[in-house]
Amino acid sequence: MVYVTYVVAGLFVALAFAMLYVFYRNSHFGMFVMWLTYGCSGLLAILLGHWWPLIAGFALVWLLKWLGLDAGEVPEKRDQ
Repeated sequence: MVYVTYVVAGLFVALAFAMLYVFYRNSHFGMFVMWLTYGCSGLLAILLGHWWPLIAGFALVWLLKWLGLDAGEVPEKRDQ
């Protein structure tokens, strides 16, 4: 079970690096906060060897999405 925790935590860290890249390209504040959340929960799960930081990080990310901090679709600009 510990190996499954490490694999999922590694996926969280990889997802965090992807969100850091998106933040670098778009400068969207929500991506920065989600990068921080995924990265910290993944690293904490790796360091502690427990599964609960992954669940807490996933719940915090859903809370951030609910608050509207996800990137979502960018509205197109119309020429007038």
